[in-house]
Amino acid sequence: MSSVAVLTQESFAEHRSGLKDTEITGGVPEDEAYIPTYLEAFPPLPDKGAPGERSGEPAGAWSKIRPIKASVITQVFHVPLEERRYKDNSQFGEGEEAKVCLDIMQKTGAHIELSLAKDQGLSIMVTGKLDSVMKARKEIVARLQTQASATVVIPKEHHRFVIGKNGEKLQELELKTATKIAIPRPDDPNTNIRITGTKEGIEKARHEILLISAEQDKRAVERLSLEKAFHPFIAGAYNRLVQELSQETGARISIPPPSLLKEEIVITGEKEAVAMAIARIRAIYEEKAKSVMVVEVTAPAWLHRFIIGKKGQNISRITQQLPKVHIEFTDGEERISLEGPTEEVEQAQAQIQEIIKDLMARMDYTEINIDQRFHRHLIGKNGANINRIKEQYKVSVRIPQDSDRCGLVRIEGDPQGVQLARRELVDMAQRMENERTKDLIIEQKFHRTIIGQKGEKIKEVRDKFPEVIINFPDQSQKSDIVQLRGPKNEVEKCAKFLQKLLVELIESSYSISVPIFKQFHKNIIGKGGANIKKIREETNTKIDLPTENSDSEMIVITGKKSNCEAARDRILAIQRDLANLKETEVTIPAKLHNSLIGSKGCLVRSVMEECGGVHIHFPAEGSGVDKVTIRGPAGEVERARRQLLQLAEEKQVNNFSVELQAKPEYHKFLIGRGGANIRRVRDRTGARIIFPSPDEPEQERITIVGREEAVRLAQKELETLIKNLEDVIEDSMVVDPRHHRHFVCRRGQVLRELAEEYGGVAVSFPRTGTHSDCITLKGARECVDAAKRRIQEIIQDLESQVSVEVVVPQRFHRAVMGPKGCRIQQITREHEVQIKFPEREESDACPVENGSTSPEADSVPRKCDIITVTGRVEKCEQARAALLALVPVTVDVEVPYDLHRYIIGQKGSGIRKMMEDYEVNIWVPQPEQQSDVIKVTGQEASVERARQALLDRVRELQAEQEDRALRSYKVTLSVDPKYHPKIIGRKGAVISQIRKDHDVNVQFPDKGDEQQVCDVIVIWGYERNVEEAKAAIEQMVAALQEMVSEDVRLDHRVHARVIGARGKAIRKLMEEFKVDIRFPQPGSEDPDKVTVTGLPENVDKAIDHLLNLEEEYMLTVTETETLAAYMKPPSRVVGVGGGDEESRGPAKGFVVRDAPWNVSGSKAPDMSSAEDFPTFGSGVAPKQTSAWGPKKF
Repeated sequence: MSSVAVLTQESFAEHRSGLKDTEITGGVPEDEAYIPTYLEAFPPLPDKGAPGERSGEPAGAWSKIRPIKASVITQVFHVPLEERRYKDNSQFGEGEEAKVCLDIMQKTGAHIELSLAKDQGLSIMVTGKLDSVMKARKEIVARLQTQASATVVIPKEHHRFVIGKNGEKLQELELKTATKIAIPRPDDPNTNIRITGTKEGIEKARHEILLISAEQDKRAVERLSLEKAFHPFIAGAYNRLVQELSQETGARISIPPPSLLKEEIVITGEKEAVAMAIARIRAIYEEKAKSVMVVEVTAPAWLHRFIIGKKGQNISRITQQLPKVHIEFTDGEERISLEGPTEEVEQAQAQIQEIIKDLMARMDYTEINIDQRFHRHLIGKNGANINRIKEQYKVSVRIPQDSDRCGLVRIEGDPQGVQLARRELVDMAQRMENERTKDLIIEQKFHRTIIGQKGEKIKEVRDKFPEVIINFPDQSQKSDIVQLRGPKNEVEKCAKFLQKLLVELIESSYSISVPIFKQFHKNIIGKGGANIKKIREETNTKIDLPTENSDSEMIVITGKKSNCEAARDRILAIQRDLANLKETEVTIPAKLHNSLIGSKGCLVRSVMEECGGVHIHFPAEGSGVDKVTIRGPAGEVERARRQLLQLAEEKQVNNFSVELQAKPEYHKFLIGRGGANIRRVRDRTGARIIFPSPDEPEQERITIVGREEAVRLAQKELETLIKNLEDVIEDSMVVDPRHHRHFVCRRGQVLRELAEEYGGVAVSFPRTGTHSDCITLKGARECVDAAKRRIQEIIQDLESQVSVEVVVPQRFHRAVMGPKGCRIQQITREHEVQIKFPEREESDACPVENGSTSPEADSVPRKCDIITVTGRVEKCEQARAALLALVPVTVDVEVPYDLHRYIIGQKGSGIRKMMEDYEVNIWVPQPEQQSDVIKVTGQEASVERARQALLDRVRELQAEQEDRALRSYKVTLSVDPKYHPKIIGRKGAVISQIRKDHDVNVQFPDKGDEQQVCDVIVIWGYERNVEEAKAAIEQMVAALQEMVSEDVRLDHRVHARVIGARGKAIRKLMEEFKVDIRFPQPGSEDPDKVTVTGLPENVDKAIDHLLNLEEEYMLTVTETETLAAYMKPPSRVVGVGGGDEESRGPAKGFVVRDAPWNVSGSKAPDMSSAEDFPTFGSGVAPKQTSAWGPKKF
């Protein structure tokens, strides 16, 4: 068992004071090396005497050291495979065993580690307080180990001593052995005590019970304290030796089991038998003790866990190689104890010392005291801060738990990393001490906008203010408070930034709605969203369009007010360009606006619908503006203007209104086709009739507004119409059966339209196959009559229809249809025709018999190429022209072959963009053809635009080629290589400036290229620029040729002072005298030679100045060296024999006097002996059998 002790400052002071009295002092002169004796250098440990001698005071310096009590202990025990409760090893560490251990750790507070041995047994290490370890051990045994039972017989009168006072002894025994002990009741004559638990626990409990019984026995009891390591030798294999001793002596010998950390062996029996047994046991102990040694290795206490390694890897490797060596660590003490056979202990000691040496070379630690309230901020969210520091500086940081109430943070690892981590942690703590918190009130609706998609925007804010922590409230809290925490100045800056951002958001939340005709929405969006994207980017607004299947025409623009108005103007401009639209303003008093708009806009909406869908825009409520804007086709705008003025006049004169109720299916009939019926009523009466919109809740309510007499008259007419509609009749008419299909096809779409338009009239056609031509109509009389008239009109149209064939090659059909047939659907709607495409054939080529064809066959169109158009003659011709306009054409464009790769672009991006922009297909010939013809296929207008774009691109590329030819003018200049560094300048500064000023490229010869001419400089670019650059370089060379170089000798000891810190002094000197000064490289043959280069007069001045500096600095150097010579101790200057340092002999190392090997009759170990120092991996036959048995290699 390894124990962990707490070493306090007081106990350490006492520990040190115990050794002070025994420190060796003597009268040896200070300048002579003192050689200590062996006993002084290695004071012996106190001898462990017999139990009776313990009360005496041990001799030696170690006697004054007080033992340090352990607060945390570690116990390790083994569960054999056959006793394991859970034997599934497929997922070790993830099954029931791990869950059980986690549960036990939570209950007891102890730390448990599991490991799997080679024999599939389970090794369990429990660490913690003594009480926690005992409880955890009992739980582990009960839940992870199979249970067995055994009985032990002791006299009935001894049972009470096993139970103890109030059962405390029994409870302690059960806890210590992790067993359940059942003792018979006092009135029960049975003497058997039943023990239930693991085999190991049963043995321990049995041993303890027998000890208790023996103590109470009248026979002699002796306790013999021997080291635990010798117990197996006394017990022998399978306890045979101790059984033989018991039989021979008649004494009962009780040896504690290996798992019980007790050293006492109890012998009970007759006095003579006990004495004989003790003598035999002592003889075995003394014989074995000679072959066992105990060694202590010194290592700092903080280094112990690194020596043990992660999950005990390092120590496990040593104990596996040397299983007979026992290694014990004690926290708080700088020592490691090794116990076992001499040879193996020495090997283990060498390995541990090697580990310690390696760790000491690359490890260090420090401790800093940081207020505990800052610990969680040091750790960061999910350990982000502390993990970053650990990874960045390669250190281990140990922060105490909150329950410890300790502020000491320990850092261990690489020395440099430890210091850097310490500095960063201290800085973080200081920043947190200066922290402040500020709350900002920001409406929650803006939170998502400030955070941005996936947190992108708030990440930018946090990057800008990295020291400020920004916390937004949870959405469920519905709070407007945003919390900022960090340094005071940074928090204030961040708060101002967020407030400014909030002001911009409020400004950007302005919204306006723009009514745009539905058919123009796609033009505003543009190809691939190009138009709308451009408007959004240039005006910096958000533009939302209604969905395609929505009836709304409103486009909503959100952003700053000025930007929204600019975007609105651009959208309206697009609409004006696409249609003949007019915009006018009419002045109506603002107080009448609400009455003109009507309830939920019903009145103004009815005006817009009557006038062809014009858009009427009233100013914002409360603005006080009288101008109302009307936009739409010119004629409809004028009608809407007159109606609005008329309504305004009516509102001013009289504003009488009446409401009627009519079924919604009657509304369309009352309105009439194109609003004819309702317009007729309004013209006769002068009243305004308002029908409900589809989204209004009251669908049956009709409102009549105007003068009272006009309203009453209109009400009377509408009531008459409604009464007539409610008069339901049934009528019939004759329709040719060949036209029936037109009415019932497409799921009866024509019949549905008739019912909607004519007050819900029901039209019934005869069943297919009855050959009847009579159809039935049921509904209001006027609705039935109107429906009959409409059916007659449809029949006349059907009888006047014709079919026209349009020949379009089958390979173009897909292009004519367009995506999802959109082009054909548009032609069908615009020209009111039906278009039918032929069945597609497998091959475009018609079969030809005998492999021949005739001109007549070419002139006859194929069935698969004929598209049929059905409708009125004039409509069919228009649709035919529209279809032919959609047939693709192919145009050849001449483009030089060497420009093809530029037109194609990187990975085809250029040609792809052109095809998308112009909606054409562009075919570029294969490189092996080397053809100049590029084919463009598509609609004629698109092909022409694409052809023009190709030609423009060719002209651009040819202009670039001409420019490249002009830039390729090249000139060579021969310059002595010694001037090259000057022309290049420091870090290329001079030559870079020449390249930038003259827009040329200058290339110097490569030093490593032997074939290249070493003095040729190449300049290329535009001819004029090249000549100017050449002249500039020649001018520099001419100036350099006037310079001279002179060598001056300066004592190498003053070079560093002349150069200055980071060359600052020498650079200032060179700038002052306009010269270049070069010092010799380290290790040069002439370390005093300094070269000065420049104009002759400047060189002379610089040399004079350098010599003056040398004279000044040499005085200081001489004084320093003289003083250093006096400060050196004699032992470092003069050797033992009076010579200098070089004449001294090699160091003697560590020497002691009166060592055991210097005693007469003994000798030092033979280092070359394979017996004393065996080599790993090779065996040496021992001279005699070891007490530990044969050696294993």
